[in-house]
Amino acid sequence: MARNYISSHSWIIGLCIHSFTKGSYFLFFKQEMELSLIGLQNAGKTSLVNVIATGGYNEDMIPTVGFNMRKVTKGNVTIKLWDLGGQPRFRSMWEWYCHGVSAIVYVVDAADKDNILISKNELHDLLSKPALNGIPLLVLGNKIDRPECLSKHALTDQLGLENLPDREVCCFMISCKTSSNIDVVIDWLVKHSKTKS
Repeated sequence: MARNYISSHSWIIGLCIHSFTKGSYFLFFKQEMELSLIGLQNAGKTSLVNVIATGGYNEDMIPTVGFNMRKVTKGNVTIKLWDLGGQPRFRSMWEWYCHGVSAIVYVVDAADKDNILISKNELHDLLSKPALNGIPLLVLGNKIDRPECLSKHALTDQLGLENLPDREVCCFMISCKTSSNIDVVIDWLVKHSKTKS
């Protein structure tokens, strides 16, 4: 009887220690990441930031002039988002804001077929910069709620994503308007965050 009591008592103590240790990890070890959201104007970058931050979509978003920065917390992960203007005069700034980030998020209006080639050229020009070697790339084909939207295969092919060696490249098709696949995007971002004490 005494032996059984001691064994049960030890098991309870061990369980408490395990629970405390697990809880302490999440208490003291936070995760964080820094992202640059880039892409041509009207691709939906600012809408994406708002949907990630609030879960809401605003039809009347004003295009970003220059850049905006916003911090979003998801669980124990803090995401610092640089939302960069996509107008031609701001594209020379993209490289500077991509230095040292956890990932580059390239947003494409997948329903704007007339600008896909421009989007491809801007992306490949950016990723040719030596300082950005190895940084993971997440491409988001936005506006899949529109009937004229490209398929994932067509977008991947037209952007030449298979010709981007020496870095992780991932592509999701999303809709900021309907929140389609936003949860998948957040999961990907969380997995690419960095642990900090």
